[in-house]
Amino acid sequence: MGEGGAAVEQLMTLREVATLVQVPPKTIYRWRSLGQGPPGLRIGRHVRFRREDVEAWIETRLRVRRP
Repeated sequence: MGEGGAAVEQLMTLREVATLVQVPPKTIYRWRSLGQGPPGLRIGRHVRFRREDVEAWIETRLRVRRP
């Protein structure tokens, strides 16, 4: 598979992101509306997340919580 295929494989659904961070999907929706969640891509009516963006967002959240 070419580079384009690899990029598509890295897209995550909202439910997958919610499962990864162990919160309900509604929490991801709320964070997005507040501008606090991981950056998402709108594809038609759907929101998808690049895995690397989600992982970077998690890292920033970990740094915020550390003293």
